[in-house]
Amino acid sequence: MNELWNDILKIGQSILQGGNITYEDALMLGDANDSDTILLCSFANKIREKYNGNNVDLCSVINAKSGNCSEDCAFCAQSSRHHTTAKCYPMIDEDEIVETAIRREKAGAKHCDICTSGLGYTGQEKNFKIIINAFKRMKKETNLKLCACLGTLTMDAAEQLKYAGVERYNHNLETARSFFTNIVSTHGYDERIQTIRYAKKVGMEVCSGMIIGMGESMDQRIEHGFLLKEFDVDAVPINILNPVKGTRLEGLKPLSPMEIIKTFAIMRFIMPDKNLRFAGGREKNLKSLQSLGFISGINGMLIGDYLTTDGQGVNKDFDMLKDLNLQY
Repeated sequence: MNELWNDILKIGQSILQGGNITYEDALMLGDANDSDTILLCSFANKIREKYNGNNVDLCSVINAKSGNCSEDCAFCAQSSRHHTTAKCYPMIDEDEIVETAIRREKAGAKHCDICTSGLGYTGQEKNFKIIINAFKRMKKETNLKLCACLGTLTMDAAEQLKYAGVERYNHNLETARSFFTNIVSTHGYDERIQTIRYAKKVGMEVCSGMIIGMGESMDQRIEHGFLLKEFDVDAVPINILNPVKGTRLEGLKPLSPMEIIKTFAIMRFIMPDKNLRFAGGREKNLKSLQSLGFISGINGMLIGDYLTTDGQGVNKDFDMLKDLNLQY
């Protein structure tokens, strides 16, 4: 047995017994390759099973306002600074939002997330009032757990969402603080962190994760994972960059499938009891290895289409879960 194999065994067993991984040990796991990666995934799977069971949490997103965003996020097809083929449209009306949510529930979603492009809301905007009214109706007309992904918030906006029935706020920090300025220049990291604090203060759960494959190192992914652990977020969506033509990252070389799988496993070691979610980019980047995500610690999944790209279809998602003997 080589040294890393032994270390994976010791760290994995410690977490299964209720311990926590150290930052230094997580960095060491980032060096895993080949069969060591498979062992890492096996322990991540056991950790997922111990702390989260075999039920996969399914979520769906409604893109209620698309494109023409003022921000310069390097990965984003909706930025007005990029020239892409992503759809652009103003806020859809309240009825369409609610009707879409009802369809998503019938398709199998348990959570439904209203998402809009743009920096965020103060709580006074006309579009924000449309969103609030839609959430109030969704609360009455569905059994969905309500989520929102609306960018930065003021305290007032967060309170209005909570009062309207929103249970979880989705606000990704995108990447590690040490890499953030390579991706975004039009707003700061602390602005995003403040929104997470507002959401938690009013009593909403927080869904905050990352995009991997933007040029960051494994050490920076681990840095980000420990920050999310520190903030005690409830759910962690892990997006895999799907480079869009016309964005600043269009020519980036994709991560290898095994590098992606290893990242999932390390995030499970760092956050053993959290909801780690498959998000955008899994179909294109993992291809035939998608199912390995669930064997490396993932226990949630966004189903249907994403904000600007198509998903593989809910029936294929359900077939994959059935083949893995996972419940949803």
